[in-house]
Amino acid sequence: MANNNGGEFGAFLTGFLIGGLVGAAAALLLAPQSGAETREQIRRRSIELRDRAEEEIQQLRKQAEETLAEVRAQAEEVQKKAAQAAEEAAKRMRREKGSEAAESA
Repeated sequence: MANNNGGEFGAFLTGFLIGGLVGAAAALLLAPQSGAETREQIRRRSIELRDRAEEEIQQLRKQAEETLAEVRAQAEEVQKKAAQAAEEAAKRMRREKGSEAAESA
């Protein structure tokens, strides 16, 4: 089966984003600069965080698609094996009925 690292990665991403926001807020509050400079810095940092978040989302989406393809392939394999097993069981049943009929006659 596929690894369940999606939850761990999601938790990491959440922590990463929250940590980035807290760090950026602390830096802005403690840095001696004018309001215009602070607003510009906030704008730049928010763009950086948005870009990082978009990259992480793309990676998560790719990972989810790969996992889905893996699961589908495994499901198809299980379905094929189940069909083969059912066919073999049906053949055995026919053979057993045929041998019982021959013994009765």
